[in-house]
Amino acid sequence: MNEMLALMTFVHLYASDIALDLLKNHPAIGRDHITHRNDVLRAMAQKPLAFANGKGSRLGRLQRLIYDCIPVEKEHVPSIQTDDNRTADDEDIETLIARSNSHSRKSPTFGPIRQITATFGAMCHKLHMMLWNGLMHLAPSIKVIRKEKVRNMQAVEIVRIICKGVIWNDPQNQQLLKKTFFKAATLGISKFVQEIIAAYKGSVYWEDENKHTIFHVAVFHRRAEVFNLIYSSTFKSNWLGIEDNNRNNILHFAGKLVPSSEVAGAALQMQRELEWFKAVENLVHPFLREAVNNDQQTPREVFTKEHKELVKEGQKWMKETATSCSVVAALIITVMFAAAFTVPGGNNSRGIANFLHESSFIIFAVSDALSLFSSIISVLMFLGILTSRYSEEDFLLSLPRKLIIGLIAMFFSIASMMVSFGATIYLVLFSTWKWVFIPIALVGCVPVTLFALLQFPLLVDMYSSTYGRGIFGRK
Repeated sequence: MNEMLALMTFVHLYASDIALDLLKNHPAIGRDHITHRNDVLRAMAQKPLAFANGKGSRLGRLQRLIYDCIPVEKEHVPSIQTDDNRTADDEDIETLIARSNSHSRKSPTFGPIRQITATFGAMCHKLHMMLWNGLMHLAPSIKVIRKEKVRNMQAVEIVRIICKGVIWNDPQNQQLLKKTFFKAATLGISKFVQEIIAAYKGSVYWEDENKHTIFHVAVFHRRAEVFNLIYSSTFKSNWLGIEDNNRNNILHFAGKLVPSSEVAGAALQMQRELEWFKAVENLVHPFLREAVNNDQQTPREVFTKEHKELVKEGQKWMKETATSCSVVAALIITVMFAAAFTVPGGNNSRGIANFLHESSFIIFAVSDALSLFSSIISVLMFLGILTSRYSEEDFLLSLPRKLIIGLIAMFFSIASMMVSFGATIYLVLFSTWKWVFIPIALVGCVPVTLFALLQFPLLVDMYSSTYGRGIFGRK
């Protein structure tokens, strides 16, 4: 009992390493009774931060990239399923070379090739580990990310160990573990759900008191990682048509509005909701798309009713953004158009620019034209947003695409305008102050950098949600 209490304490304190050591060194702890197994699993299911993809995951894009790439030695995640924890990480180059030599004697034909391959692979592995170790010393934040990855892997291993040995065919065991299973799905802990499904494939058929499967729960709470398990499931056709007590099928759940703090802005929220609805719609049978619930509503009617206010908010946000940006782009057009006819240095009696043969004048002319044309493109894109019908489907691709093109074109026009301005100042003042080019270049970068810093987060979010891998990892 004291050991079980200690195990639960370490689980609640997110001390996955100590909890995992207890499970490995004491084979009976947490596994001597089904209620003890359920206590451990329930505690893990309520700790989404202990897993990499649970609700509340705090990793940004760059941190997630580092998290996926950084290597973790197996010794940090000991498994009770094997006593051999040695991997290539624990072996030095000499050991691997000696092993390759033994294989070489057994296979004289391909022995030298295998030896060279093994040696080269071992050297690459050591260099890879040395590189990451060096990066962790230079950037302590990388070391923090690695520790979090180790902790996440240890949490998954705890779930795997507890699930091993459960008599899943026992109805009482299923009834006891079912709530924990649905709790993990609600919080989006896909690794937890995946381990339960791997231990007992019949768990995908489990239903809660409202006749919801885990995939209904995943759609209702917008848990993409859990829903993605659908693509690796062989039971799709059997349970996609399941209806709850109100005759809502899984597409009705996709049609309901689920506000999310992970998405900024009504337009992006509407795009995310449409992506969910389309993903589920492509999976279900056409009959389910027209099925009505107890309120005599089809999934599309549910979606339209639930998202009516969100469409209005998205339309307001899009129009305000487009209006503000189009005013800036129109001012750039006016300035650049006027600059094309009032060239620096003036014209001679025949109307030819006096600095025509200067390289700086060519830079001025080209940058002025580029700024003018790109700002015109920007205005046209924002005009397309202002005159859009703002139907539900427009938020999926049409409106985000126009906003992306408009913002990129406006950024390019501002950058070209600053280049044109710098070239003009250089032409006028170069004969008097030859050093003027350096401060002009430095000051000219300030507005371009400010615009990029202010609009880059919005542009990245819009681009990744429109052209990226999407919330389901498939585009």
